[in-house]
Amino acid sequence: MSGVMKRMGMIFRAKANKALDRAEDPRETLDYSYQKQLELLQKVRRGVADVATSRKRLELQLNQLQQQSAKLEDQGRKALALGREDLAREALSRRAALQQQVTDLETQHATLQGEEEKLTLAAQRLQAKVDAFRTKKETIKATYTAAQAQTRIGEAFSGISEEMGDVGLAIQRAEDKTAQLQARAGAIDELLASGALEDSSGMHKDDIQAELDRLSGGTDVELELQRMKAELAGGSPQQAIEGGTGQGQSQQQPQDTPRFDKQ
Repeated sequence: MSGVMKRMGMIFRAKANKALDRAEDPRETLDYSYQKQLELLQKVRRGVADVATSRKRLELQLNQLQQQSAKLEDQGRKALALGREDLAREALSRRAALQQQVTDLETQHATLQGEEEKLTLAAQRLQAKVDAFRTKKETIKATYTAAQAQTRIGEAFSGISEEMGDVGLAIQRAEDKTAQLQARAGAIDELLASGALEDSSGMHKDDIQAELDRLSGGTDVELELQRMKAELAGGSPQQAIEGGTGQGQSQQQPQDTPRFDKQ
């Protein structure tokens, strides 16, 4: 049971990782990383500003203590000139206490100044890294966008090629069917012409019948022509027809009479 649960967990993590890969846009990830770096740089700059503010405050306190120390020294000198040694001793005692505070503040000031220099250098280095990352980020985004556009164009051309291939196959099939139908129609015409295949519609005739119909049609035309000539000549159509027939026969007899050459 434990093995089944581990396997199910692995399958779920694999599918989730694949789904995340499909949903992830590298450009958005780069922009997010750049934004986080800017926030970090802003925090470092804020830290530098805070340290500089503290250093400036210590400098003001040092100036005040140094002014008080100088004032006490002057008071002690005046009191000693007036013969008031006790006042001079008190002024010098206070000056000594202030001097200790000045020493402590100077130590803190040196420490803050060192931290400020370190943070300033770190901020400058981080700024350089952020600028370099921004340049690289824009380059990667442009390259990714170009690759994505090329992929889409390639997919579009691939789809067009597939469609053109399908169209080519359809055209080939249409041409094959057309050639097959033409061959079939030619074969049927040949079979009808040879008499091997009977035409039930009665529209098709063999060559002998076609010749007889042609001769019969020619005779009808000749008879009609003779009839019209007789009507124009004033004779009866029957005489014109018989005369025409006899004339035709008389014209044909010399051709049938054999000719004898004299020796």
